[in-house]
Amino acid sequence: MMAKLISGKIVSVKVRNEVKKETEELRENHGIVPGLAVILVGNDPASQVYVRNKQRACEEVGFHPYEYRMNENATQEQLLDLIGVLNKDNKVNGILVQLPLPEHIDEQAVIHAISPLKDVDAFHPVNVGKIMIGDYDFLPCTPAGIMELIASTGVDISGKQCIVIGRSNIVGKPMAMLLLQKNGTVTICHSRTKNLKELAASADILVVAIGKPKFVTADMVKEGAIVIDVGINRMEDGKLCGDVDFDSVEPKAGYITPVPGGVGPMTIAMLMKNTLHAAKLQHNLA
Repeated sequence: MMAKLISGKIVSVKVRNEVKKETEELRENHGIVPGLAVILVGNDPASQVYVRNKQRACEEVGFHPYEYRMNENATQEQLLDLIGVLNKDNKVNGILVQLPLPEHIDEQAVIHAISPLKDVDAFHPVNVGKIMIGDYDFLPCTPAGIMELIASTGVDISGKQCIVIGRSNIVGKPMAMLLLQKNGTVTICHSRTKNLKELAASADILVVAIGKPKFVTADMVKEGAIVIDVGINRMEDGKLCGDVDFDSVEPKAGYITPVPGGVGPMTIAMLMKNTLHAAKLQHNLA
């Protein structure tokens, strides 16, 4: 029996439609239109695509998109000055600095400079700390999107064995916390984990964000498990693949996300949700 596909395209449309409806109500009832400022430093082709997709999503849900492009030689001070201006701009409810940044700019200094109330990526230490104690304003977009995908299966996380492969600040660590808050029993695995294969094979819910093409194979997956593939890798033939060997794992899993079309569409949908919430927070409507 083949796994049921969890379509990020379908779930993300549902989230975006909800955001669009709430945005219309916010505009009609309070005269407020959420604004998202996206800052791009340099000419990284992938980053340019991401920024374009975010701008398009803003327009689709009825936000004001603000785009700021800086050349790759822009100084850290110039970037921090721009963030300072946007922190004070009432029309801007969310600020997103597209990563990665050029090497001469300190990523952490930039993340710290964004007001926690406008940090719609949820990377600021204040927001990270709030996630740890379960009393948060924003969730990082990719883990939040994954929680929506798991919810769409109808499977209750409570009491389930949850394995997260990957320990990044953007996905792995917050993902583990969100599963824990839903009463999952969570193990974080990484490159130094000794019995990774056995641990992965014990998972009722397996989230893979390790950045290695087709790393998880069928022998690492429990029969009927939910498998969430966060990876996106370009192969030599130009095709995209995830961190899970989809062809071998699909017949064994209960549910699985495809790549592309799984986790990816959810990330921008959750960014829209965070920006809407930021606008409400800043106007004491949340």
